[in-house]
Amino acid sequence: MQIVNSTVKDIDEIYSLYRIASQYQRAKKKVVVWPDFKREMVEIEITENRQFKMLINNEVACIWAITFNDEQIWEEKNKDPAIYIHRIATNRNFRGNNLVAKIVDWAKEYANQKEIQFVRLDTLGNNTKLIEHYQNAGFDFLGLFDLKNTDSLPEHYKLAPVCLFEIDLYRN
Repeated sequence: MQIVNSTVKDIDEIYSLYRIASQYQRAKKKVVVWPDFKREMVEIEITENRQFKMLINNEVACIWAITFNDEQIWEEKNKDPAIYIHRIATNRNFRGNNLVAKIVDWAKEYANQKEIQFVRLDTLGNNTKLIEHYQNAGFDFLGLFDLKNTDSLPEHYKLAPVCLFEIDLYRN
C-alpha cells in the first residue's frame, strides 16, 4: 500500500470514484447523496497537494482530500490546529478492507509531523452505520449539528444536519 498526492492526470479517476460513491449512496436510500463536485475545486486541491490517493498493487484503492481550514462546518472549533478529511471515495474492488483505518493512521502521522492536534471529518445525516464505522476507526463522534451558514459549501450540506468527528492527538 502506498499513499501519494493525486495529480492532474488522476482527475478522471477521481470523478469516476465520486460517481461510484454517489451511486452507492443513492442505492442506500436514506443517506445524503454527493452532488457533482466542481472540477475547479479538485484542481485546486491537487495544485495545493491536498488531494490524495491510496494505491494497492498500483491500482487506486481510494481517494480523499484534506484542508486545514473548515470554518463553515466547524465554526468556532475551526480555531483549533486541525487537519480536515473530506470526500473519501473507495474503488469497488477494495470495499470492505477498512481503508478508513489506513487513512486515519496516515492522517495521524501527517498531523503529528505538522504539530497539528486534531484529525477531523464530517458526514451528513444520521447514517448510523457510517457513524459507527468512523468511531471504529478511532474518531470520537461529537454529535449532529445544524450549520449556521452553508453559502459556499457544496449543495448537499443544505440537506441534513452534519455529523462531526475528531481525534485529539494530544489527549492522553
